[in-house]
Amino acid sequence: MPIILRLDRIMADRKVTLKELAENVGISYVNLSKIKTGKVQGVRFSTLESICETLGCQPGDILEYIPSEKGRDK
Repeated sequence: MPIILRLDRIMADRKVTLKELAENVGISYVNLSKIKTGKVQGVRFSTLESICETLGCQPGDILEYIPSEKGRDK
């Protein structure tokens, strides 16, 4: 998948645990864990907003686009 979630990096930089972030954002530990590990198909903007507000970051700090190798051989 060309979109990479970097939530783990931001959490480590801010020294915030998954439990603390889940409580502050208002989502379950399990759902936040899935976001952190990239095992989700999508993230609601309201959730992303709460994560960014809590961690004091921008969406671009959490999401990274990596272009696929497809189409580069043209």
